[in-house]
Amino acid sequence: MIVDLGSGTGSTLRAFAPLLGGAAAWRLVDSDPALLAQAALSAGPDVTMHPLDLRTLYDLPLSGANLVTASALLDLCSGDWLTRLAARLKEQSVAFYAALNYDGVMTWSQPDRDDAAVTAAFNRHQRSDKGFGPALGPDSARVAAAAFAEAGFRVTEADSPWILGPEEAPLQSQLIDGIASAAAGAGEANARAWAARRRDLVRDGQCYIGHRDLLALPPGY
Repeated sequence: MIVDLGSGTGSTLRAFAPLLGGAAAWRLVDSDPALLAQAALSAGPDVTMHPLDLRTLYDLPLSGANLVTASALLDLCSGDWLTRLAARLKEQSVAFYAALNYDGVMTWSQPDRDDAAVTAAFNRHQRSDKGFGPALGPDSARVAAAAFAEAGFRVTEADSPWILGPEEAPLQSQLIDGIASAAAGAGEANARAWAARRRDLVRDGQCYIGHRDLLALPPGY
């Protein structure tokens, strides 16, 4: 049994499906019922939906679970939440796999004068409260590794960067707009102009957005 936290429409399930061949049962957990309803449209009989507030960790449906997963979630969470999650999963002796934890690194094959300022502003925005308390943002992988190691888990980490080239130009453009919007929200006055220049380069350049994946195995696992 796999429990996916912040599942949204089920992207983690879809990523795992070719590897597991439909052999696993899933519980998708999200605070947004609309996203779960969308996930349910394509879910098989071994997938159940659980609309829950992720802040209430003792409500998580962990009975019989072997693995808890999360994708692009930890950088939205606080250090306190991660410490409590590690303790909760240790109680249940459940392994944890977290993918796509943003690490603060953002580079471009064709540099722009405002790259550093926009990255710094984006990282400030990442650390704002997303509902769990002050978010860890770029520190999420490091703090998660420390929290689970402190709880007695055996922790393994690996880089999992987004590397987008000209063949992903539309996705690069969407990413640039999202970065610029967050950076502008954090007070970077040149974010919109930076985005316009960056969009002009997507068919010739490549971007690297750093992420880390983490696997934590409980004591005795």
